[in-house]
Amino acid sequence: MKKVYYIAVLALVAVIILVSYFCFWFKSNMKPVSTSDEKISFIVVKGKSASQIGEELYKKHLIRNSMIFKLYVQFFDKSKSINAGEFELSPSMSVSEIVSALGKGPKELWVTIPEGLRKEEVVEKIITSLEMEGDREDVFREEFLSLAKDSEGYLFPDTYLFPRNVQAKTVYDRLKSIFNQKYDGEVVLPKDNNHTKSEIVIMASILERETKAASEKPVVAGILWKRVENGWPLQVDASVQYAVANLGKSDNWWPILTLDDLNINSSYNTYKFKGLPPAPICNPGIVSLKAAANPQDSEFWFYIHSPDGRIHYAKTSEEHSSNVRKYLGGS
Repeated sequence: MKKVYYIAVLALVAVIILVSYFCFWFKSNMKPVSTSDEKISFIVVKGKSASQIGEELYKKHLIRNSMIFKLYVQFFDKSKSINAGEFELSPSMSVSEIVSALGKGPKELWVTIPEGLRKEEVVEKIITSLEMEGDREDVFREEFLSLAKDSEGYLFPDTYLFPRNVQAKTVYDRLKSIFNQKYDGEVVLPKDNNHTKSEIVIMASILERETKAASEKPVVAGILWKRVENGWPLQVDASVQYAVANLGKSDNWWPILTLDDLNINSSYNTYKFKGLPPAPICNPGIVSLKAAANPQDSEFWFYIHSPDGRIHYAKTSEEHSSNVRKYLGGS
């Protein structure tokens, strides 16, 4: 009996020692790394876990131990309160102070602009992401759209980091600059290319709205360039949607078209006018730009998408009509 008692006492003592050591270790590592008030820029990327953020903080010498950060965040359920963006932190801040700072409004915010948006949609994404309100929102929108008036197609869709108080011109210049970098650095033109940069961007903007998968883009590009070169009308719905929205005929930037819409008198109506539209209809991504510059030859002249999103090609108008009846229920 005494033996059991001694074992229990020893176990209790061991637990007390371990708990005491853990508390000492935890408390020590919660302290600031140093007394330096140096401001260090720290970026929290969207989707990063507490472990990943802790590792980055440790690498920047902002905390003593990455595990402590993770334990503190999880124990006090702080993971959801950490914001993405850029923050100014200091080695003189404790772990709890750093977590608190990351839970406040960041110095800079992430702005994600998807492929295929018009400039009017792009500016709304920016306004929402940067949490603008009131007069600031109105002024920013007006200035950005004025600057981007002739830049549809050249506002590159990507994820950016901008200060909360960023000026419209700064954002506009950044989007245009990244477009030029991406186009010049990644769009490789074939030797037999006879299309201008402007024409390629227009075609890419059509591909962005007309296709659903990356694998479709080169084939559809081949079909559409072939139509242009042979004097066929493109007959793409996306350009007509752009025209309808420009005329204020819909509250939706990409409306469902009616038969009357196909007859509107607009140079963007590719059912009525042959050739490319006069300008891009949206802002395409790099995959569409590459496809427009490097179309894939095929026997096809037509394509449609069925309601499940699958594309169906056709070599003749008869085959195309059959696909329409089969997949869309048309007559």
